[in-house]
Amino acid sequence: MPAAYVETDQFRDARIHLCDLAGLEIRDCEVSGLKIVDCYGGDVSLSGAFQRVLVNDIDVTAYVEAELDRHNPTRALAREAKSAAEYRAAWDAVEAQWKATLDRARLLPEAKLHEQVDGEWSFVETQRHLLMASDSWLGRAVLEEDSPYHPLGLPYSGMPREATEKLGVTLDATPTLDEVLEPRLARMAAMRRVVDGLTDAELDRVCGSKPGESYPDREYLVRGCLTVVLKEEAEHHRYAVRDLAVLEAGS
Repeated sequence: MPAAYVETDQFRDARIHLCDLAGLEIRDCEVSGLKIVDCYGGDVSLSGAFQRVLVNDIDVTAYVEAELDRHNPTRALAREAKSAAEYRAAWDAVEAQWKATLDRARLLPEAKLHEQVDGEWSFVETQRHLLMASDSWLGRAVLEEDSPYHPLGLPYSGMPREATEKLGVTLDATPTLDEVLEPRLARMAAMRRVVDGLTDAELDRVCGSKPGESYPDREYLVRGCLTVVLKEEAEHHRYAVRDLAVLEAGS
């Protein structure tokens, strides 16, 4: 079993020289200033939120973002929404793409929807995470519900277990797709009601509740919370479609 290092700063400013790092995985880490110099390999994969990425001294950041937007237009709609009408248009796109993708996923055996591809969340786990995201940023923050968290939600992987349990979430649950979709689609319907009634003035309302127990003590505007929901939907749809192609090929 490979070694695992969790919540440590022992590698900060470290220098790794003449080592075999084949198969190394770095996940959910702060990597500002990371340099990989004079290395070689046949298959290198990077994913994450990077402000600037140089490959052999060429800044590829803008190119990568443009290609992601070209293949996934909803990303741009989610990121750039400013007015109430633009938020509605972005949610229209989110709903449409998930409807098509859920129909596609249902063609696979249920067991396939619980398989992880390259260690990423399964299709069902992705739905659980998006449920948690909308519980936090829509239910808790925008709608100011006292008990917004459904037990089947799944938080981001870096959230401490004790904080998750405090919210009433069952991390080890193993629900079917339909069991997750019941609350998930209900949350999507709530988002539809919110954007349908949205005004430009409402976008700048300060939410009376924070989106989650583990978030810092600061003010959140409705527009910011809705943007988080839209971005989560757009990015995780991209991951889900990527992995569905692998599962379909395996079938």
